[in-house]
Amino acid sequence: MTSFSGYLPYAFALIIAIPFLVLLRQFVYSYINLKNQEIKLLSVKSNSENKTQSYERMTLFLERMKPSNLIQRFDKDLAVHEFIFLTEKTINEEFEYNSSQQLYITKNSWNNIVDSKNAVLDLLHKTYEGLSGNANLDEFKTVFIMNFMENEDYIAATMEDLRREILIIA
Repeated sequence: MTSFSGYLPYAFALIIAIPFLVLLRQFVYSYINLKNQEIKLLSVKSNSENKTQSYERMTLFLERMKPSNLIQRFDKDLAVHEFIFLTEKTINEEFEYNSSQQLYITKNSWNNIVDSKNAVLDLLHKTYEGLSGNANLDEFKTVFIMNFMENEDYIAATMEDLRREILIIA
């Protein structure tokens, strides 16, 4: 019996340590699971912020593409063909700069944005072709805005689609 009594303190310590180790293990696993959930929530939140920023940037792009904003951009002493060239160049550069936003925007909305951009560029060229060669820049800008106003406002429609989609996402 003396040999067994020498192990009694160790057995007692083991009986107390086992539940403590089990609880510690459960705590560590639950802590790890909570941290994983937190990381997932942060990544979802970050992705949502990226989408929101993409919709904001593309709305700003569309706003800048409105003919009422385009006609105010460049010097009034330009020739009509110079104005068209600079306007087309500016639109294409800004579009290329924002083209990465298509990762966060639905395919339908991206197609609407591309169609709006192309429609504005087509309207620029059609307006130029419809004018006589001796028209000055002010006359061109007036006719350009009038031609835009005669057709449906595809830019506003695209912006409204973006607004609806961001409400669904947010």
